[in-house]
Amino acid sequence: MNSLQSHIQALIFCAQAPVPIEDIQKCLSEVLEVEVSISDVLESIEEINQRFADDGFAFQIYAIGGGYQFLTKPDYQDTIGLFLKQKSKRKLSTSSLETLAIIAYKQPISKSGVEQIRGVSCDYPIHKLLEKELIEIKGKANTIGRPLIYGTTQKFMDYFGINHLKDLPQLKDFVSEENAIGEISEN
Repeated sequence: MNSLQSHIQALIFCAQAPVPIEDIQKCLSEVLEVEVSISDVLESIEEINQRFADDGFAFQIYAIGGGYQFLTKPDYQDTIGLFLKQKSKRKLSTSSLETLAIIAYKQPISKSGVEQIRGVSCDYPIHKLLEKELIEIKGKANTIGRPLIYGTTQKFMDYFGINHLKDLPQLKDFVSEENAIGEISEN
């Protein structure tokens, strides 16, 4: 294993959040006192992952949340899921999940916009989502009263394992076209 791969592993391993490729490249160029290209970093990450592809490793480097992070392989999802379930009984309530979904798909959106869609008050779910840092205040709307508007955070992306909001499932992924109302079947 070459020195570049070792440095990349150390950087990604010590980071608490996904490390952007540009940050890895800049750090390595400075530390090694040699210009390291982004393509060199990507090639090294690929070589590291080829080594970790062996069943003897339960983890590898994944592109997630706009950067790179060590994560466990999907084969160990059940084990980790059970461990996390036992460790943390605090999960998102149904109302928090509904509120989070509305904010994720409609952002930026005000609390009254979320309440209009849900049909109930969203004070508590919004407070909990802010507390868990899954949403954040993005600013104020240019409407009467200048209400706060909310959007998702990088922690949201990490939590759900996506790189971009466009990676969220689309409505068409959940709707069965054969049960659509108003369509005429050809017989």
